[in-house]
Amino acid sequence: MPDFPHLLWFIAAGWLLNLTPGPDVLYIVSSALRHGVRAGVVAGLGITLGCFVHVAAAAIGVSALLATSAMAFTLLKWLGAAYLLWVGVRLLFSRLAPNLPATPGVSMPGLPVNWRTVFLGGFWTNVLNPKVALFFLAFVPQFIAPDADNKALAFVLLGVLFNVNAIPVNAGWALLAAWTARRVGAVQRGLHWLDRVAGAMFIGFGLKLALTDNPVN
Repeated sequence: MPDFPHLLWFIAAGWLLNLTPGPDVLYIVSSALRHGVRAGVVAGLGITLGCFVHVAAAAIGVSALLATSAMAFTLLKWLGAAYLLWVGVRLLFSRLAPNLPATPGVSMPGLPVNWRTVFLGGFWTNVLNPKVALFFLAFVPQFIAPDADNKALAFVLLGVLFNVNAIPVNAGWALLAAWTARRVGAVQRGLHWLDRVAGAMFIGFGLKLALTDNPVN
């Protein structure tokens, strides 16, 4: 593990990175806008579990394989891009359900929530993104001392710390989205168009991922 000053830098850098908008943040915000704070938090927990998968994969060398194998990276890249495009298309062409509450961000009986679907959506959004795996492989080792006795253990501990620190940030995104929705007081039609905007952004993220250059090249 790094010394205390470097550990503080690691925590601060992790918070800043988690505050940066991307597919994960978009998924949390869109879930919170549509179903309320709880949905945003559940989405964030799914994303966090996906991060733990990447930490474990990096610890056993899978992320290193993605960084050196063109075929492995390309396969996961296309799977991730296809998933993001699928989510985007679903949102883009979703129909406005009848009898929705007038205020978004507040879950009501007229808008049932499948918590398992929300959770797994966040999980797969993260797991199927090879850029997350490469991020952990590139970011975390910078804070591991070259003379560390057990670098794999240090990597896992730092990865766990990064993911735990991300939970309050993700919850903050959910709270902010739900708070904004209540203060804005958008009507059903506004919520309908929010789905369209989120769908277009997911499609954009999917296309961006599909066009990502292979790091092996």
